[in-house]
Amino acid sequence: MADRLTRIAIVSEDRCKPKKCRQECKKSCPVVKTGKLCIEVDPTSKTAFLSEELCIGCGICVKKCPFEAIQIINLPKDLDKDTTHRYGANGFKLHRLPVPRPGQVLGLVGTNGIGKTTALNILAGGKLKPNLGRFNTPPDWEEILTHFRGSELQSYFIRLVEENLKTAIKPQHVDHIKKLARDNLGKTLEEMDERGMMEEICADMELNQVLEREARQLSGGELQRFAIAAVFVKKADIYMFDEPSSYLDVRQRLKAAQVIRSLLRHDSYVIVVEHDLSVLDYLSDFVCCLYGKPGAYGVVTLPFSVREGINVFLAGFIPTENLRFRDESLTFRVSETTQESDGEVKSYARYKYPNMSKQLGDFKLEVMEGEFTDSQIIVMLGENGTGKTTFIRMLAGAFPREEGVKSEIPEFNVSYKPQGLDSKRECTVRQLLHEKIRDAYTHPQFVSDVIRPLQIEQLLDQVVKTLSGGEKQRVAITLCLGKPADIYLIDEPSAHLDSEQRITASKVIKRFILHAKKTAFIVEHDFIMATYLADRVIVYEGQPAVKCIAHSPQSLLSGMNLFLSHLNITFRRDPTNFRPRINKLESIKDKEQKTAGSYYYLDD
Repeated sequence: MADRLTRIAIVSEDRCKPKKCRQECKKSCPVVKTGKLCIEVDPTSKTAFLSEELCIGCGICVKKCPFEAIQIINLPKDLDKDTTHRYGANGFKLHRLPVPRPGQVLGLVGTNGIGKTTALNILAGGKLKPNLGRFNTPPDWEEILTHFRGSELQSYFIRLVEENLKTAIKPQHVDHIKKLARDNLGKTLEEMDERGMMEEICADMELNQVLEREARQLSGGELQRFAIAAVFVKKADIYMFDEPSSYLDVRQRLKAAQVIRSLLRHDSYVIVVEHDLSVLDYLSDFVCCLYGKPGAYGVVTLPFSVREGINVFLAGFIPTENLRFRDESLTFRVSETTQESDGEVKSYARYKYPNMSKQLGDFKLEVMEGEFTDSQIIVMLGENGTGKTTFIRMLAGAFPREEGVKSEIPEFNVSYKPQGLDSKRECTVRQLLHEKIRDAYTHPQFVSDVIRPLQIEQLLDQVVKTLSGGEKQRVAITLCLGKPADIYLIDEPSAHLDSEQRITASKVIKRFILHAKKTAFIVEHDFIMATYLADRVIVYEGQPAVKCIAHSPQSLLSGMNLFLSHLNITFRRDPTNFRPRINKLESIKDKEQKTAGSYYYLDD
């Protein structure tokens, strides 16, 4: 068995602190005790160095390290010859590469920290040259081409090197654009416009009303649409989009997907990394999955068809390699609780709210009366700017009462998770949790229901402001659920999370709300997550930022039907794991469902 496995040692640079420990790893290593230099570290070194050749895989150093900075991982030996890139000794290692094909959209699906952005940077050509695992003596292009000979990647790299293919990349974090863009958006886009398509893309991405503004005044969604437009107007051979749907609402996501597909030419490549699986499904022609251990190593699978690729990722089993990379598969039954009909709900209705309206500047929100019970999750469906957060704040009693008007809005204790976590804090995650939710944080039920599944324990000693987007989001969800309240109001719990964490977060929220017998109102644009969470839905319609109506809570099926009829899209369910899939516009299935009036297809 041992000769079929190869061992890699990963030392996390963020966690390894030789100045603050007693070099326990070196003192306890049996190989070092025999006089060999298996682990080299002293208080002056930056990080410990582990020799993978000498390591016997006993795992003692992993247990002894006080900062949990070491991982020893066994890999199949045949992966060794497929190493594409390694970031230094004891660093992250990427095996194989996704295979782009001209005239088709390649989708990449995998968790965070598994090498998707590394793969994009290598395929982009200029940013990162693959070192085939030889970080001390990097190979030249001739050797790299020899390594990939006989594969589709060889012809891709030959074109990349010889024809000097031009690449346009939309980065993952659009917040950085605020620091870079100096002029207003209109000017910036005009300077970038190489294809003469600025007017068309501004109309498609609804940017005309913000062209006079500067980047620092924009919301996340506007920045995202601007970033997609900026890539669209460039003349390039390879277009890459890293998470194009974060911050966008459902309609904008589909529009962005259509815009990205319109970039295809017979000789151009389009590569997309996306965590919203229904959008990825709609967007791609074929899919490569990535599996491995975040921060340690990543392996890219061979290309699958879209349906098969996403199902392989959700099942956690790759049939072509006969390999299981996740213990449990993920399926989407509509709701674990029984779907109640509208008649039954009245018998145990707990809370009611009356017809309400609110004027905020030019925007008017009308709310139709409704009721909700405990142990129930209500998902709010609507575009950005339709007043979902305003409704949440009305329930929370955030607006001052008007003089002399008797308010019928019952007052609820509310725990609210805004879209982003304010992250300027200098304290560690442990201090933050201790300060905000001391009781819940030590409660065994809360630890097993929320803290453990969201993997908060690994983050406890990190400083809040250094966390990545996904880590901040997990901390924000924990803070929200840890506060005692009648109603939990959660705004976009899926932002920045990868596809696997989204499903974990959905399960955590669902289980917590059922156990604690509370109510949750959730704003969510990821369709798979929204359908998984919802017991009932509130649909918002009207003109965003002008006048909107919030309907009463209704069942998942009728609410989804109403919402999708406004968007003019239809969904079918996948027969294997019941995930919702968007029908291509004007396809037979699409026309059939529109004629029947069933936009959201439930076939249980």
